Amino acid sequence: MITKQYSGSIALPELVLDRVKTRKMNEAFPLHQIRNIGIIAHIDAGKTTVTERILYYTGRTYKIGGVDEGTAVMDWMDQERERGITITAAATTCYWLDHRINIIDTPGHVDFTAEVERSLRVLDGGVVVFDAVAGVEPQSETVWRQADKYRVPRVCFVNKMDRVGADLHRTVDMIGKVLGAKAVVVQLPLGEEKAFRGIIDLVESKAFASSGDVDAEPVEMDIPQDLRESARRGRDIMLERLAEEDEPLMHAYLEGREITAADVKAALRRACLASRVVPVLCGSALWNKGVQMLLDAIVNYLPSPSDVAAVQGIDPQTGEATARPADEKAPFSALAFKVVTDPFVGRLVYLRVYSGTAESGARLLNAARDQKERLGRVLRMHANNREELDKISAGGIVAAIGLKNTLTGDTLCDPSAPILLEAIRFPNPVVSVAIEAKTKADEDRIGEALLKLTEEDPTFETHYDEETGQTIVSGMGELHLEVILERMKREFRVNAKLGKPEVAYKETITEPAEAEGKFIKQFGGRGQYGHVLLELEPGERGSGFAFASKIRSGTIPREFIRSVEAGVREALQRGVLANYPIVDMKVTLRDGSYHEVDSSEVAFKMAGSIALKEGVRQAKPVLLEPIMKLEIFTPEQYLGEVLSDVDARRAQIEGVEVRGDMRVIHGYVPLGETFGYTTVLRSLSQGKATHSMEFHKYQEMPSALAEQAIVRIKGRVA
Repeated sequence: MITKQYSGSIALPELVLDRVKTRKMNEAFPLHQIRNIGIIAHIDAGKTTVTERILYYTGRTYKIGGVDEGTAVMDWMDQERERGITITAAATTCYWLDHRINIIDTPGHVDFTAEVERSLRVLDGGVVVFDAVAGVEPQSETVWRQADKYRVPRVCFVNKMDRVGADLHRTVDMIGKVLGAKAVVVQLPLGEEKAFRGIIDLVESKAFASSGDVDAEPVEMDIPQDLRESARRGRDIMLERLAEEDEPLMHAYLEGREITAADVKAALRRACLASRVVPVLCGSALWNKGVQMLLDAIVNYLPSPSDVAAVQGIDPQTGEATARPADEKAPFSALAFKVVTDPFVGRLVYLRVYSGTAESGARLLNAARDQKERLGRVLRMHANNREELDKISAGGIVAAIGLKNTLTGDTLCDPSAPILLEAIRFPNPVVSVAIEAKTKADEDRIGEALLKLTEEDPTFETHYDEETGQTIVSGMGELHLEVILERMKREFRVNAKLGKPEVAYKETITEPAEAEGKFIKQFGGRGQYGHVLLELEPGERGSGFAFASKIRSGTIPREFIRSVEAGVREALQRGVLANYPIVDMKVTLRDGSYHEVDSSEVAFKMAGSIALKEGVRQAKPVLLEPIMKLEIFTPEQYLGEVLSDVDARRAQIEGVEVRGDMRVIHGYVPLGETFGYTTVLRSLSQGKATHSMEFHKYQEMPSALAEQAIVRIKGRVA
């Protein structure tokens, strides 16, 4: 009988699996039998292929979808299938070894990094997929740092072990050196490159050979004679590294006691949950090798909601810190991490439920906005397909209909036990373009389309420029804005066109300065009087804005100090060089005066704004440009031409790495020099070179180029 599920112990026949699957769809699972995980990686590492195999082996789908064929279940958007990339994080649920696994498949392209950010904020564990040939790539590093920020335990899956140049140990070394992680290798490849045929499990000291047939169960076998020594050495290294991080295993190891597979699994789980180690597995998802063992590792090593510390928040009524444990009996709390406009059911809000239970139709409090919301229909998502639920409980990831005022980052909770959870922070857009409708009919609909898209995507922003009369949209890159434009056309029936991409510059100051601001108006009766003296100091790059007050003895009443800060913050939005936001500075309110009758909040707000503008002019303002971290993969014969081209783009080359017959150029390049670079690189290399970029930091622009940019920008406005 054909089997579709491999486990560490048994394989369920297909007909039995169908009955189990049907029974479990609406079955309640204890918290310790739930896993909320994300599949994260650099673009083209094989995330979606891994997810498709997981869905097949768990019985969630009956046909494996392919990215290249445009049939991947998790890449459900038309654009994802056409472009062969993941654009939006898709959620699904599957079952393995009596556990429910909620999965979010995330994008790998840097332009859609917000999808990874919001997913990691609500997940308990992660599977990081690496290309065995490329190793740790730029976006691998980015998603790893994001996971570090949210303290998400991980397992690593080194994919594509069948490819020429695949090297597990080099990838593991990069995980240690580049990512600073303590990687513990728990599997070795059975065969290399094209001869790769299975896995050597160092925990069980067994080998499992796979034919590549999707329905063929891995065959357990003894470790081949010629690989036994390397397997023994690999197991010793695994135990040594693990003993360094797990005290019970260390005692057993030092005392010379026999260490069983169960001992190793328990130690790996303890160390992984504490984020002290990262178990490393290997395989080839495309050829159906190693995915069942990866599922075992997800269940064995990654945390359940009950393994994670109680979620922290504040009581919005008192401002005091409070927490919610992962318990169905605790008061209800959930975080909205995504908003989607579904063409069939309307506005969907994705929720991670941290505590309590809520039934469909329940009245909840949106603590971020102090508004009551009614929980309408509740759905469990499988990509863009839906299964209706009666209620939602702690540990669940679901979508809800009917939440009219809830946005990304908002907290929903029991009105009788309010809590406000930490919101999700997203990177600022770096590319801006003007957008305009093609026809009058499109003009009438474009506003609604842009509003819905900004609700969905926190890294997509839009504003109206009064000076130019244009609507400006901003995003994370050219591809990001291209996808937005195509979505407007397909989903909202709005035809629009974009202008040339423009860099989202920023302004800052380079010297301290003092400035006085006075706002004095007389209108016949009561006048307006506000007077402030500000000190401006440059801050470290990336430090943002800080405001302080040195006012003593009531020189300015306290309520007016808040108005001064509001005026300063408002003035920071439009700089003095080219109307770009001013960043990285500290402003101190040092002195001022007020009038008993004529002073008002409006007057001090205006005075603060006037003083800030004047102070910035005196403090030698400069233009900042976004710098991108760049990696270029090129065959050796094109290396010279590619290096010459990036050098002309003001790139700072950090080094060139050899990876087989490919050369990898590492460096940093100003974003303004990269528009259209994909086409140029293909031309230089006959289509054989590729590149990837991610935002690195803002850096002062050379003065001559800054002057040219300012003239160009002002000319465009005029």
